[in-house]
Amino acid sequence: MAIKKTRPTLVPGAIALALGMSSAHAEDITIGFVAHAQGDPFVQQIQDGAQAAAADLGVKLVVAQQAGGAPEGQLKLVQTFANSGAQGIATSVPGESMAKGLNQIIGGGVPIVQFNLLSTEVNAPYVGEKSVESGRILGRMVVDKLGGASAKGTVILGNCFPGFPVLENRAKGVEESLKKAPGLKVLGPFDVKVSAVDNYNRWEQLYGANPEAVALIGLCAPDVTSLGKLNAANGDKFVAGGYDLTELNLKAVKEGHAYVTIGQSAFVQGYLPVALLVNAIKGGKKLSAGFYNAGSQIVTADKVDMGNGLPSVSFDEAQKLAADPAATAAYYKAWTTTLTADMLSATPKPISAESE
Repeated sequence: MAIKKTRPTLVPGAIALALGMSSAHAEDITIGFVAHAQGDPFVQQIQDGAQAAAADLGVKLVVAQQAGGAPEGQLKLVQTFANSGAQGIATSVPGESMAKGLNQIIGGGVPIVQFNLLSTEVNAPYVGEKSVESGRILGRMVVDKLGGASAKGTVILGNCFPGFPVLENRAKGVEESLKKAPGLKVLGPFDVKVSAVDNYNRWEQLYGANPEAVALIGLCAPDVTSLGKLNAANGDKFVAGGYDLTELNLKAVKEGHAYVTIGQSAFVQGYLPVALLVNAIKGGKKLSAGFYNAGSQIVTADKVDMGNGLPSVSFDEAQKLAADPAATAAYYKAWTTTLTADMLSATPKPISAESE
């Protein structure tokens, strides 16, 4: 477990003004932030978004992480924050076994917001992508690259965390789009693990067993980097696609070893939970269970769509943002200024909208 404490100074801006914050009152608020997959660059981008929110709103943010995605360990981190007096907690939920404990904390008066990985049994809002739809987008991009409905060949699908609802939903969406080309044969999803070393080794084994594959598609952050490396080592013979706008993923796309990566707005997944918690705490309001769509981003070497009404950027600019948290926070001001108190207090969409 790694714990990082920060106490950002208040940055006067649209969000602080929209929420009616005063620095004296805001500094009384401590938000706990709990994440899985310690060391993963995508998860770090989520945490960077949370840090930006804390800085904008002038609250104290305390971050805790664990390696992998064991729900028992993550629940303990959340419970530690609750027991130590955090007024609100944002956490990913990598297992249904966390639901009872999280609901007890919520029942005790500490608001919780889920992000990135969710349980529909938790009585709390969730901030994340529309998971099935993002899978449809990824699958459609790969089918189009392979030639559309007439495409033929073997496609290998990999999942770094089998059983997680969000990732299973992505797989569902990918497979739905791949069916538009009846000549494609889908193998998997296979467990390709989440650590960078294990992830590459699993993909290498899968491709070694199926060298005729025309496309390899991953559902997690490490996959595009692994697939790009594997493709480069084998003469760039397959179409590689996957998720997240990390530096190494974008590098693989730029160099032509991977075709497409789908972003899930990591900054939003970190920022919005903190904003929701602070707004609820300051207003003495209870958060309603429901879904907040973080949005999807589509990036190929030829086109970048950042979503969320954000300004257009070039591929090179997207690469720079992936490597610079401060520049990312400045870029997202076009979105953060839309987070008025009324918007943050409004009833969210039903949680079922996540998997539509």
